[in-house]
Amino acid sequence: MQAKYHWQSQNVKQSGVDDMVLLSKINEDAIVENLKKRYMDDYIFTYIGPVLISVNPFKQMPYFTDREIELYQGAAQYENPPHIYALTDNMYRNMMIDGENQCVIISGESGAGKTVAAKYIMGYISKVSGGGSKVQHVKDIILQSNPLLEAFGNAKTVRNNNSSRFGKYFEIQFSRGGEPDGGKISNFLLEKSRVVSQNENERNFHIYYQLIEGANAQQREGLGIMTPDYYYYLNQSGTYKVDGTNDSKDFQETMEAMQVIGIPQDIQAQVLQIIGGILHLGNISFIEAGNYGQVESTDLLAFPAYLLGIDHNRLQDKLTSRKMDSKWGGKSESINVTLNQEQATYTRDALAKALYARLFDYLVEAINKAIQKPYEEYSIGVLDIYGFEIFQKNGFEQFCINFVNEKLQQIFIELTLKAEQEEYVQEGIKWTPIEYFNNKIVCDLIENKLNPPGIMSVLDDVCATMHAKGEGADGTLLQKLQAAVGTHEHFNSWNSGFVIHHYAGKVSYDVIGFCERNRDVLFPDLIELMQSSEHNFIRSLFPENLNTDKKGRPTTASSKIKKQANDLVNTLMKCTPHYIRCIKPNETKRPKDWEESRVKHQVEYLGLRENIRVRRAGFAYRRIFHKFLQRYAILTAETWPHWRGPEQQGVLHLLRSVNMDNDQYQMGRTKVFVKNPESLFLLEEMRERKFDTFARTIQKAWRKYIARRKYEQMREEASDILYNSKERRKNSINRNFVGDYLGLEQRPELRQFLAKRERVDFADSVNKFDRRFKSIKRDLILTPKGIYLIGREKVKKGPEKGQIKEVLKRKLDFGNISGVSLSTRQDDFFILHESQYDSLLESTFKTEFLSLLCKRYEEVTKRKLTLSFNDRLEFRVKKEGWGGGGSRVVTFQRGQGDLAQVKPGGKTLTITIGDGLPKTSKPTRKGAPQSRGGGRNFQTNRGNQNGAAQFPRGRAPHAPSDITYSTPQRQPPSTALPKLGSQRANRAPAPIHQQQGNLDFLNVPDEGMSGKQRKRSISQRPPPVPKPQPRPQGPRCRALYQYVGQDTDEISFDANDVIDLLREDPSGWWTGRIRGREGLFPGNYVEKI
Repeated sequence: MQAKYHWQSQNVKQSGVDDMVLLSKINEDAIVENLKKRYMDDYIFTYIGPVLISVNPFKQMPYFTDREIELYQGAAQYENPPHIYALTDNMYRNMMIDGENQCVIISGESGAGKTVAAKYIMGYISKVSGGGSKVQHVKDIILQSNPLLEAFGNAKTVRNNNSSRFGKYFEIQFSRGGEPDGGKISNFLLEKSRVVSQNENERNFHIYYQLIEGANAQQREGLGIMTPDYYYYLNQSGTYKVDGTNDSKDFQETMEAMQVIGIPQDIQAQVLQIIGGILHLGNISFIEAGNYGQVESTDLLAFPAYLLGIDHNRLQDKLTSRKMDSKWGGKSESINVTLNQEQATYTRDALAKALYARLFDYLVEAINKAIQKPYEEYSIGVLDIYGFEIFQKNGFEQFCINFVNEKLQQIFIELTLKAEQEEYVQEGIKWTPIEYFNNKIVCDLIENKLNPPGIMSVLDDVCATMHAKGEGADGTLLQKLQAAVGTHEHFNSWNSGFVIHHYAGKVSYDVIGFCERNRDVLFPDLIELMQSSEHNFIRSLFPENLNTDKKGRPTTASSKIKKQANDLVNTLMKCTPHYIRCIKPNETKRPKDWEESRVKHQVEYLGLRENIRVRRAGFAYRRIFHKFLQRYAILTAETWPHWRGPEQQGVLHLLRSVNMDNDQYQMGRTKVFVKNPESLFLLEEMRERKFDTFARTIQKAWRKYIARRKYEQMREEASDILYNSKERRKNSINRNFVGDYLGLEQRPELRQFLAKRERVDFADSVNKFDRRFKSIKRDLILTPKGIYLIGREKVKKGPEKGQIKEVLKRKLDFGNISGVSLSTRQDDFFILHESQYDSLLESTFKTEFLSLLCKRYEEVTKRKLTLSFNDRLEFRVKKEGWGGGGSRVVTFQRGQGDLAQVKPGGKTLTITIGDGLPKTSKPTRKGAPQSRGGGRNFQTNRGNQNGAAQFPRGRAPHAPSDITYSTPQRQPPSTALPKLGSQRANRAPAPIHQQQGNLDFLNVPDEGMSGKQRKRSISQRPPPVPKPQPRPQGPRCRALYQYVGQDTDEISFDANDVIDLLREDPSGWWTGRIRGREGLFPGNYVEKI
């Protein structure tokens, strides 16, 4: 399935339809057939609009990995196949976008996969939400609460090997930034009766078997652990093992979970003591002796008493007798009543159940204490509650479980069928009503207080008048129910109980034990007994004050569950609900086993057909005008930041701006209704794009700022190398560093000498002087691997005879370079000293080259490069033929002007040059005023993005690049400098300058992101001149590469364009005219013609 998982991938096997709203026929058979097709192809998830249908595969599926988490994060629902991650992501994003609490209601019968679904939701949220160590701690607790609560609250039943025998509503609380920083668990009605008895083929709670299998030798001895068949509380069902469950491994996980949650070691030990104590308590049996109950084997009292920290004689006393208050003539006195065998057994079981239930409540509270935060911001609630269930014998617990499921079904109907249709009517939307079964009538039958009283009210009345224990009360209950609700269409009675027509089917309840379990009273004697324990922890589980007068009826189990269920409904109603409907495909718990009739029954009672019909006729999305405007205001200039006018008109304006079809939406009185999710995704995509554009603009500005700082720093570092040692040239001291002046990206003939992805630090055309001081052009390239000198030679033979070809003349490794010599004057000459022979070179960009060479040299050799400054330099020449190598001398003298005058004489070269800037000159920082020279005070730095025309344009500025410093950002000389400044001041400024004012934003190269800058500079060209100026008969040149002007006083041209050459400048920036426009351009982009 991994390969065919993305909707855009090829050769995907189509299994039915992803969203059953798209089914051609809408009936139960078509729904079942679609689910079956998908289930057999291992697609367990299907949508009905926003509702997720999940079919239990009874095996581990391959699509719950980190890859899927990445795939579904931030994706629209239709982009990927249906998945629980898509629903969870939608929920998380809605919470963040709308600032509203969310909840997911997972419903389905026992064994349909609700608990696993809840785990995947928590796992996904944990993965996609950010956060530091505190948040990670909360995530750990949220995830670790699962194994802990499952160990103490889940058990194997006939229908499900890991059935939740309690309900839980887990709220994950989030900060405003979407980080999970708290949580809260509410638990409902633990099935306590399981502690003392189980049906055939079922087990007690997992923790008992985990303890027996996983305890170490010390724990075994200390807790008196035997095999499970030894304990009465475990051996009634005859089932001890579960297929696919490793109790010993699970025990380690449970203990680890307690550790993570922060339960101290001594309390952990006492938790296990209570579990052991309950097991041993169950083995105390009673015999009838003269109408009184008596402990059969007093030897069995000692161990449970020891584990629970109480006196064994006292335990015996409290199990076989009870203190009762007798009122006579206004006086009350306590008398001890001895219990019979049945009552004694009941008392023992009541103590075991109370201990276990209170221990379970403690664990839930411990989790809450560890993660609850004092105030609420946002939350996502996950409701994982016991499923609807029907057993051979259904007692009070099944009645309560099925009541809670009935309430959840009511919420589903209220919100997806009833409320939706009512809303359309209220908002004046055209609508044809759809019939459905509303189960409120069944809920009222169970929970109504009066007129007529519901089953729970009648049960409470019978319990209030019930004395001691007796089957009589159950018989009375049946009679009273017949009288109160006997005529109700969803109620029937039978000889030993009653039948309720639930939404999921008819269930026969056995009335025996109803009153006793509902009354749920723990006698004061037993509370007193546990309060005498020597263990603080056990005493803390029984905090009651027995001395206060008891007034009013004690709370019954049914009134408690009724209150909890209604509180839960209120909580859920305050959130934006999402639904997962779980379906159980078979009773065999085997993969790929499909029981048609069972699935069809579930499809019918879950109301999926009605759900599809309402969905198809209805609208996928609705929002009040104000919220819609707020969310999508950014799409148009008229709505951002505020729409001025009626909100409805604003919404219409937005819908029309994205060209949404009229049949895709309707305007209600206060809300806009959008029909298809795709239309909504269109809006979301447009919104994302807008934000993306703004984010890029911000990134661009930031990168520009960083690049500016980087180049200024590079310039200063380079300047430090020559500081106090060499005079500086006026035209280059403030020049920006470009790196690649050859445009190597477009020069494969030069790149052929470099490795495939070799990074270029510096590249420029230089003059090399041979032994006779004859000058020849060489391309100098500096990379992290060394220095390349590339020349050109005519091919002497072969098919390319006579052609000029590039040749690698020399490669210098850093290890072989011994130093660099320069004069103290402002010239551009330098000598590279190497072990074999030296090279005398001249480069306008020597300072930049030297700074990069020093860095690379130090990186490779771990020592600093030797730089020597002297006006008499010596260099060794290459040995050629029989002639000796020998050496040559270069002397530098003071002369006139900025151009070096070269005069060879024998073995000495004399170079004469005028004074430059003082040796202590430093580059001026950007923005520093420069008033020198006669030109206008223009910006110091100016960069372009034309790496020999265009090479870095496609490269994102942040992407790792082959070329570090080589983004071609050539610095046109500042007008503030005397020579060039005065020249450029004479030139008539283009009209655009007058509009511009401050052009600071153009100062610094924007590394690799040329698009916006280029558009701006091109758009700022003046309008075409009606009459082109007559072409002067002066010198001309042809463009070798395209160049796009990066500033208002530069010209742009394409390769092969012919440019009138007006002025050449030693800085490398020439002045020319093309298409009637004058401006600067880089001289090494052209050749003279």
